[in-house]
Amino acid sequence: MPAIITDQFRILNAETFAKSVTGIGTTSNAYYTFLAHPDPTNAKLSNLEGYGDANWPVDPRDSFEQEDRYSDSILFLKKIGVNDFARVVPRYTWSAGITYDMYRNNYDITNEAPQTSSKTLYDSRFYVVNSEFKVYICLFNGSNPDNVNGKPSQSEPNHITTDPLKLSDGYVWKFLYEIQPADIVKFTTDNFIPLPSNWGDSNTAVVKNAAVRGRIETVVIKSRGAGYADGTTTHDILGDGVNGKVSITVTNGEVQDVVVSTPGENYTKGIINFTGAGSGATFEVIIPPKGGHGADIYRELGSHRVMVYSKYDSSADFISQNSFSRIGIIKNPTEFGSSTSVLNIPTATTLGALKLQGGVGVQTSNTIYPINAKIQQQVGTAGSFAVGYVASWDRNTGVLRYYQPVGLTTLSSGDPNNDFRNFDFESNGNPITTIPSTDLSGIALSVDIGFSTTSSIASGDRIIDLGQTFITGKANPEVEKYSGDIIYIDNRSPISRSESQKEEVKIVVEF
Repeated sequence: MPAIITDQFRILNAETFAKSVTGIGTTSNAYYTFLAHPDPTNAKLSNLEGYGDANWPVDPRDSFEQEDRYSDSILFLKKIGVNDFARVVPRYTWSAGITYDMYRNNYDITNEAPQTSSKTLYDSRFYVVNSEFKVYICLFNGSNPDNVNGKPSQSEPNHITTDPLKLSDGYVWKFLYEIQPADIVKFTTDNFIPLPSNWGDSNTAVVKNAAVRGRIETVVIKSRGAGYADGTTTHDILGDGVNGKVSITVTNGEVQDVVVSTPGENYTKGIINFTGAGSGATFEVIIPPKGGHGADIYRELGSHRVMVYSKYDSSADFISQNSFSRIGIIKNPTEFGSSTSVLNIPTATTLGALKLQGGVGVQTSNTIYPINAKIQQQVGTAGSFAVGYVASWDRNTGVLRYYQPVGLTTLSSGDPNNDFRNFDFESNGNPITTIPSTDLSGIALSVDIGFSTTSSIASGDRIIDLGQTFITGKANPEVEKYSGDIIYIDNRSPISRSESQKEEVKIVVEF
């Protein structure tokens, strides 16, 4: 049988996701954005799954296999806080000369919005944000028998009164809310504007409290009729509500104007029975959304999208020097070494790290490990190696970070389950080396087994935060690989990072 998923179901899903992020009414969850997948077009890495693709970026694929490969590619994460998301709607900036759709409660597949040919209210252009980031809904756009689709708007709305206001161009606008400065920075883009995070709080209570269920604000003349007595008369708005009245003005026997003189309340259907000597005049009574205009901003403007914001700046977990080409969201990753302890720190790295020491007669600062160079270390019997790729190399601290995606090794080059071990270079002769050796400019270094710290390292007159805990020269990732649920993936062209660079990530999730 015919069926649809309604817009209200989509709005409910967005609300549920928003509550899940904040933990309101649900079990507390931890959501993180992440940057991932360094240098995907690099042919040297083509033996890794998802690397060496000259056609990058490619469309993400949705499968259990790909979920594991996405987890392999993660470099670092940032937690989504309660102030790092907003429910958003498309942005329509007021501009003179544009004819806007007006709010109507009956746009559908058989009655499209005239300006945008939209089959739903939420796809129409029936609200605007002005130059001062105030948001208004259009209750009347000049529609009448002579302008069935409305007229161009010429006067920018800028009032903050709770009652709708008719401007000089004939448009009627109702003020809804003003976007707060912090939300302008984080969530306002060329394509979207945020809705208030808590409708009815101190910034929006006046508008919400002024809402009246079934209050009639607009009546549109559909046909002027003919033969009526000139003058202005008052008539009841009939229907299931009470106390609604309109004033109808007739000139030269035709209806010229209709004004709501008393809005009434509790209408879900309204009719005007205009009788007299003439005939043919018809009217459309516009019914407000449930609760009245301003009662529920999310329902009124149709917020079935959520924007997530993350700023990657100065954390020690965020490597520079490398690139990323994937953005994503992961839910409830766990701490390294645990399948149950959900990660709960502001930033985290999925990379292993080694504190290296110089070889004979060579200083750490004179050695270069090229980014994305393949490295290996013999970790046991002949032919048993730990293998990885250089994610970042800091010559000042001697810290090398590396990633180990599944698929980077073969039976002849190593075991993907092996990790680097703490061997003293002088005693055991097991240095970290690059493969092939031409990738390395300088002499290979070994793990500094005397280095253990939980916080920082001195470099000259600076104290540098390392972001990871080192034990005998080695630091584990902070995140358990393959833990959590990856719920969003976006592949991008590679973006190179530098120490001075900051990325602002704005992800819009549509339900």
